[in-house]
Amino acid sequence: MTMVRGLGAAVLVVAVLGAGCTTMTSARDRIVTREASCADVTAEIYFEPDSAEVTKEGRAVLRAAADQAKGCQVDKVLVMGLADAAGIPAANLELSRQRASSVTQALAASGLPAAEFDLSAAGQAGSTTTGGDNRPLRRRADVTLKLSTPRK
Repeated sequence: MTMVRGLGAAVLVVAVLGAGCTTMTSARDRIVTREASCADVTAEIYFEPDSAEVTKEGRAVLRAAADQAKGCQVDKVLVMGLADAAGIPAANLELSRQRASSVTQALAASGLPAAEFDLSAAGQAGSTTTGGDNRPLRRRADVTLKLSTPRK
């Protein structure tokens, strides 16, 4: 019985050590890097009420989006400025334009490679439900980075 336990323990030790070998990487694996994943990147940048200034948190989100685009071809950047239903519709449309413009400037400052920008503004359009309730979180700009694999 003792021999069977000893044999079982030995098999367990070999199995554990053997499993550890499968996770080891070769020198080649450490040198060869994987190509960047060039899937489109989306982000939502939120604003304070009646403001088009990109916040510190917003700049961090934009930097992260720009970092995800590194190694990829940036084909186009779509920026849609939005506003909530509070206030005058014309003023909200202008505010959403300013938000789209602020996000574009912040993206350029974050190190995003040169790309074609498509800015649009929705103002408060769509900010209320069919029942007349305000939709939350409309003080934002929606950003989509259209990416592709870089040309070689």
